[in-house]
Amino acid sequence: MTHQFQKGDKVEWDASGGSVRGVVKDIITEPTDFKNHHFAASKDQPEYLVESEKSGKTAIHRAEELRPVDD
Repeated sequence: MTHQFQKGDKVEWDASGGSVRGVVKDIITEPTDFKNHHFAASKDQPEYLVESEKSGKTAIHRAEELRPVDD
């Protein structure tokens, strides 16, 4: 089973420049367009709006792309 995240959870994901740490800002539960990309999120398969702690940039990721971070 894929991990379910909550707003405010600290997470990590892989990017072209290495791993990135950030925080979950929102849970997307319906299809949405963001930065010229379509995301087929649903209540059964939510996607997560995350913000990089280093750059402040936001992105949407599926749960399986994210790892929980303990601080």
